Amino acid sequence: MRTSHGELSLEEIAEALPSTGDLMALIGTAWWKCAYAARGGNWELAAYFARRARGIQRRLAVVRPKYGADIARFEAERIAPVLAATDRKDAGTFERAFAAATDDANALHAKWGKSYIRWVLPDEAPRDLDLGPSPARAQGPEAER
Repeated sequence: MRTSHGELSLEEIAEALPSTGDLMALIGTAWWKCAYAARGGNWELAAYFARRARGIQRRLAVVRPKYGADIARFEAERIAPVLAATDRKDAGTFERAFAAATDDANALHAKWGKSYIRWVLPDEAPRDLDLGPSPARAQGPEAER
């Protein structure tokens, strides 16, 4: 395949794609932020990070098709309830759905021969974002002006 930078074979392009580990690291970060945004009452941000994790998983299904069926099932059975809980701003339902999704993700690691990978929610919230309620939303529309 010819590009503006030179000629690349399909094998070279395939080698340049992100690895499963690269994508899973992005998913883990999004999942971590999803949990703490929900716990902080920032439901829009929690939903954003749940959708981000889902989107990265969809990329994983493209670059590693052997995981496609499990990813589709996980999205329907685990991500959808997390997103539904964020829509309802239901902390209890969110925590249960999040825990079930995390347990299922770890079971999938084991299914695919990676039982040594067990994701756990860190004890501390990420420090790179304000995960609490948006000040503008908390104070009403006037605060956005």
